[in-house]
Amino acid sequence: MPEDKELRYDPATIEPKWQQRWAADPALYAAEPAECGKPKFYVLEMLPYPSGQLHAGHVRNYSIGDAMARHMWMRGYNVMHPMGWDAFGLPAENAAIKNNVPPREWTLSNIAAMKRQFNRLGMGFDWATEITTCLPDYYRWNQWFFLRMFERGLAYRKKSKVNWCPECATVLANEQVIDGRCWRHEDTIVEQRDLVQWFFRITAYAQELLDGLDKLDGWPEKVRTMQRNWIGRSEGTEVDFFLEEKIEQGIGNREQGIEKTRIRVFTTRVDTIFGATSVQLAPQHALVARFTAADPELKAQVDELIEQQKKAREAGDLGAIEKHGVPTGHFAINPYNGALVPIWVANYILADYGTGAIMSVPAHDERDFEFASKYGLPIQQVIRPENKSMAVVLPFVSDEGVLINSGEFDGLSCTQAEMRMQKVAAAKGFGEATVTYRLKDWGVSRQRYWGTPIPMVYCLSHCQGDGPIPVPDDQLPVLLPEKIEITQQGGSPLARMPEFVNTTCPKCGGPARRETDTMDTFVDSSWYFYRYTDAKNAHAPFDSAKVKYWFPIDQYIGGVEHAILHLIYSRFWTKVMRDMGLIENDEPVRRQFSQGMVIKDGHKMSKSKGNVVSPDDMIARFGADSARAYSLFAAPPDRDLDWQEDGVAGVSRFLARVWRLTTKYAPAARAGRGQKADAPTGISLKLLRKLHQTIAKITLDFEGRWHFNTTIAAIMELVNEIQAADAQLAAGDVPPPVVLELLRSLVLLLAPFAPYLVAELWEELGEEGSVLRAPWPVADAELAREDELEIPVQINGRLVTVVRVPTDADAKTMEVAALADEKIQARIAGKTVVKVIVVPRKLVNLVVK
Repeated sequence: MPEDKELRYDPATIEPKWQQRWAADPALYAAEPAECGKPKFYVLEMLPYPSGQLHAGHVRNYSIGDAMARHMWMRGYNVMHPMGWDAFGLPAENAAIKNNVPPREWTLSNIAAMKRQFNRLGMGFDWATEITTCLPDYYRWNQWFFLRMFERGLAYRKKSKVNWCPECATVLANEQVIDGRCWRHEDTIVEQRDLVQWFFRITAYAQELLDGLDKLDGWPEKVRTMQRNWIGRSEGTEVDFFLEEKIEQGIGNREQGIEKTRIRVFTTRVDTIFGATSVQLAPQHALVARFTAADPELKAQVDELIEQQKKAREAGDLGAIEKHGVPTGHFAINPYNGALVPIWVANYILADYGTGAIMSVPAHDERDFEFASKYGLPIQQVIRPENKSMAVVLPFVSDEGVLINSGEFDGLSCTQAEMRMQKVAAAKGFGEATVTYRLKDWGVSRQRYWGTPIPMVYCLSHCQGDGPIPVPDDQLPVLLPEKIEITQQGGSPLARMPEFVNTTCPKCGGPARRETDTMDTFVDSSWYFYRYTDAKNAHAPFDSAKVKYWFPIDQYIGGVEHAILHLIYSRFWTKVMRDMGLIENDEPVRRQFSQGMVIKDGHKMSKSKGNVVSPDDMIARFGADSARAYSLFAAPPDRDLDWQEDGVAGVSRFLARVWRLTTKYAPAARAGRGQKADAPTGISLKLLRKLHQTIAKITLDFEGRWHFNTTIAAIMELVNEIQAADAQLAAGDVPPPVVLELLRSLVLLLAPFAPYLVAELWEELGEEGSVLRAPWPVADAELAREDELEIPVQINGRLVTVVRVPTDADAKTMEVAALADEKIQARIAGKTVVKVIVVPRKLVNLVVK
């Protein structure tokens, strides 16, 4: 039979209707003033780069945050849910080169297109707080912060070996180099160049950044571990070996009265220094250049080691490099016993890690043992492990033992020897106890156009010797020229614009030139979420009182790929602003969530892979609600999602069922308003029990578990239960007040996931006002009490069905129930069940081959 037109769900009609209504109500998604008396909730997704088109990966990310925002509005919170644009960056320049379109024009047109898509998806953003990082009203404050950091010694300029991407024609921060390649061009090997660059002294906060991770219990442990490893704290000793004097004279740098040449090494095991049988230098170490200057054969060998490092970076695993080295013919003096040890150059020693030099102790380090064995270097045991004889098969590494063959330190434990050796080094001036970090200062100079101009000038007159001179605050912002020719050639395009470069010295009034480097775009995203609280402030980056109310962010959502690049920078920026007295919080984010990627055709969805699914296409075919709900239903939000168009269609069919069910019984529900219900019995009790169990489960999901896939599955089960009672509902066996409670609560539970459908059904039920201001349903504890448990059953980690078992069911009972389910039997027919994993009272997962 043809479907009744009055009961046909038509998102193409319903969704534009509500989009227009919501657009006409700017207060709908707006945060209220602090004085409103409600508890606050700041939920935020990482701001997108305006590439011109959203894809299904964006839909998933922003649907997670939007569901949380809508839920918290219904829980009575004052919610801030803003949106902005990470609008500077290299892609805009590349587009300008390719299409001859100015970056500003290209970027702003993309923003308009993506904003239209966000609105069509029904995202509940407060557009009154919108920020665009490429506009002067925002990047002015980037410049202001730069000047404050310069005043505090946190912004400085130095010549440094930097990462250079030939494809981008600009410098990259260490964090932007992934396995030796540019983070934007995974096939482009990053080169090393010596350039004068601007840096932020993030290392000044290294220990505090590390300590702060222990307080972030609302962050995934994976993210905290990544940051700990990147900061890389090591406790140890810096010790100076000395270049042997006769050799120094031989290379012509030894003059009477000049201090001996020191070779500083860092070691975490100074107690083993009497076992050092060589010193090894990185190929790029400054002393190596001196050695090779007069030795062409050595230079050729060192160049080969550098080439090996480059190839290892290209392979993506420098740590697994086959170890090679060459002897320099020079020797170093061990400062503790005066012993001469040969100096080698090794390909596995990195110039930018530690001091670029190590002492090699092959008896007590596996890597050193491998190298010494390969090249026939001596192996000298100096630690006797506790409770073991000296007859030890090498190599071995001892965390604790007793020193031997170590002169005056013989007989001491490793810990005692380390403390005493550090004191001797400090007293005699050849070393000290120290802490080192893998974390390096943040290089923020970029030789590109489309970024924040660095607000510094260089005097060409009286102040030439004063170094960089800050632009006064009252001359901010230093505007980025809009009409500029952009080419792929190296160096900043700004340097080729005399009208930008030529300026006046703020100190003496003489001629000066501007800094032509622009800032790393991670500067923009390190503090943007503070600007949201006061986005239109023309006198300060934000009002500190507003930040005090809203911060820290209660829930931050974004991909794990930003665990280092973005999150550690934003934590650093927060601590700097705290020390400036602008804010009081130590950390920007209370809870952080990393969503999984969206996969299509076996790859992460991206333009470069050509596997992008446009939400416009999905909306045209199935509606925005279907695209949103599917992105949350298809997989747990922290797992990768394999995008399947059939899945979107399936969710669309489910929403149509909700539409038909609710509109069919809406008259009975409206009739129940104001009526008092009797104590439920029979079918009414059964339906209400299922309803309140569902309310309890979904509320718990929102409070921490975030199992939105099983949340939506639970709503589907509730709908099935109600539809199964269709005959009783049609016959009037279910009293109108119960029908009203069932349908009204169903709509409220679905509100965070399908806002368009819910708005229409809310009106259909005769409710007034926005569903966002309706209280979230509360589970009746007695009705929600379960005599049985609903156990999700997965096959190879993907949800297939749910079975019911007694609350006291053991693992075997759960396994039997899962295997007996019809859906499971159909899925495993003709296949082998390799393993059954049972999590008591929670889950059954079948590993099927």
